[in-house]
Amino acid sequence: MYEWNEMVQRMIDWIDGDLTDAPTLLRMSEQLGYSPYYCTRQFHALTGLTVRDYIRLRRISRAALELRDTDDRILDIAVKYGFSSQEAFSRAFVKAFKLTPGAYRTVRSPIPLAIRAEVFSPYHYLMKEREKMREVHLQAAEIKLEFIPDHKFIGIWDRDSVNYGGFWNNGHNCDEVSGTLESMSHHTLEGQLGQTAGWFYVNGRKGYLYGIPVPADYSGEIPEGMECRDIPASEYLVFFHPPFDYLQDNGAVMRTVEEVAWNYDPIQMGYVWDEEEKQDYQRHFPEGYGYAVLRPVKKAGSE
Repeated sequence: MYEWNEMVQRMIDWIDGDLTDAPTLLRMSEQLGYSPYYCTRQFHALTGLTVRDYIRLRRISRAALELRDTDDRILDIAVKYGFSSQEAFSRAFVKAFKLTPGAYRTVRSPIPLAIRAEVFSPYHYLMKEREKMREVHLQAAEIKLEFIPDHKFIGIWDRDSVNYGGFWNNGHNCDEVSGTLESMSHHTLEGQLGQTAGWFYVNGRKGYLYGIPVPADYSGEIPEGMECRDIPASEYLVFFHPPFDYLQDNGAVMRTVEEVAWNYDPIQMGYVWDEEEKQDYQRHFPEGYGYAVLRPVKKAGSE
């Protein structure tokens, strides 16, 4: 039933594996064993883009990151990502981001980068493998303490959502939000992992947030539709599971961590929760970091 989700995800993986020399539609169709016409039709149905347009948008976005992070000549970057000339690259860049490559390199303002498409999720895997039950061996959630200094958080606070799926189904465009935050990744607070989700509280009511932590002295541009809030320094209890197989174990890992995180009594470590003026964080980078829920605490008995 989800065969084509998996096949199109393979096409996406091949393309993103080397955007400077992305495989041709013909080569990918030969690998999959279907005609180019059928492959591109399914690709468009699941991503909303043709293979050609997806490659173009991912290349221009990757090129933007090189403009931001390197001193390479604009012409060299243009040629590297398949543009015939600097002028052709500039036209495509202006069409995508409403400013020239040179202007972007100067101001480095937030822009909506095209992020890697995901069309094959753990849900599809579980449905596909529902008759192939397997034993999953998970370790218990680790509990550790982490200090996060004063910082700012740029993003969206949604009082009507309490989880990741509900957040994106509540009128927020995942591609635009994630792409814009990706263009700001060079501002990420030192020691943090970039785009971060979590929870906040208003009069005891929980909401969901998504954004990026930046240093306390950040004074740059705030993307349209987002806010920038000051978050005071705090110690956090971190409920953590190390890297795991996203497709196979994501749901089980998240349940394991959150079961401990939401039921733990911090007095065992001499702390109490301190979430009134702060916010919880959720780190979800399965293969690289793992999964964690971070909840702010203070010493028991402190003012």
